[in-house]
Amino acid sequence: MGRWRILVLGILVALCPVASEAWGPIGHMAVDYVAYLRLTPVVKARVAALLKLNPDYAAWEKQVPAGASAEEHDRWIFMMAATWADDIKGESNYSDDGPDVNTPDGASSSQNIGYTDLFRHRYWHFVDVPFGHGTLPPIPTPNVETQIAAFRKVLASGEPDELKSYDLVWLLHLVGDVHQPLHATTRVSEADPKGDAGGNFVKLVGDADSNLHAYWDDLPGSECSYCAKKIPCVQRAEVFGKHVSLPLARSARNLDTAAWVKESFGAAKTDVYRAPIGAVDGPYTIVPQSVYEQSAYRLAQRRIALAGARLAAVLNAELK
Repeated sequence: MGRWRILVLGILVALCPVASEAWGPIGHMAVDYVAYLRLTPVVKARVAALLKLNPDYAAWEKQVPAGASAEEHDRWIFMMAATWADDIKGESNYSDDGPDVNTPDGASSSQNIGYTDLFRHRYWHFVDVPFGHGTLPPIPTPNVETQIAAFRKVLASGEPDELKSYDLVWLLHLVGDVHQPLHATTRVSEADPKGDAGGNFVKLVGDADSNLHAYWDDLPGSECSYCAKKIPCVQRAEVFGKHVSLPLARSARNLDTAAWVKESFGAAKTDVYRAPIGAVDGPYTIVPQSVYEQSAYRLAQRRIALAGARLAAVLNAELK
């Protein structure tokens, strides 16, 4: 492991010593940090106005430290908004629709009606592109690919700002999701004929998370007790975001959502499901600082940098 990563992880541990959960908020906030630095002044002002319409805006603003500059205020609110689509999973006024909370179920699954929609829409966060052995299951819709396209269409339209605000906060989150390899695949096997739910069924033991999906979610940094207060998570995300390398301009300009899914799907097959991960559901052990872990961390950096650059490009080009 390079000294730069040891330094970054040391800072993260110092800021938040007790790790517990996944990619959101640290990874998602890092995506939005990368994106915010690349927004035009006009778009920064537009997103700031739209985010004020979110029902959690007052709670976000209360957490901005006194003495923050206007630029810091708007950037940190933008980063906090990246986790809203996950935050509602724990809010009692929201509920899941359908008998299987992770599977679309009827017309309400595709509705785009703004903040009056109190469904959590967990199935919007991923797309189960299958690979493996036997009969491959169909890909459920709607999913992260269909919803990114729907939300981008609204942002580029003359729809009311209330709907654009709702679609914006979802987009700030889903662009990060679709660049995580295990949000774009499900491995089919004899044990999992319907798929392994993006690695959620692949068990891990030892120092890693309890399953493969959570391990990859946690690579940018895991949530901790302090992260109920969002500013410590914002600070950790900025540390991570400052250490990613900018993607190639040609890659950053690729705004084809289907291509993003294809990239993540390919990365899952070549970089996620590889030794020490075998052909069954485990349990497996991922050794800290092993070749697998170092490669995974570098890929997470690249995918987050690319997600941020593409999110900025989408907003700069399409937000009206």
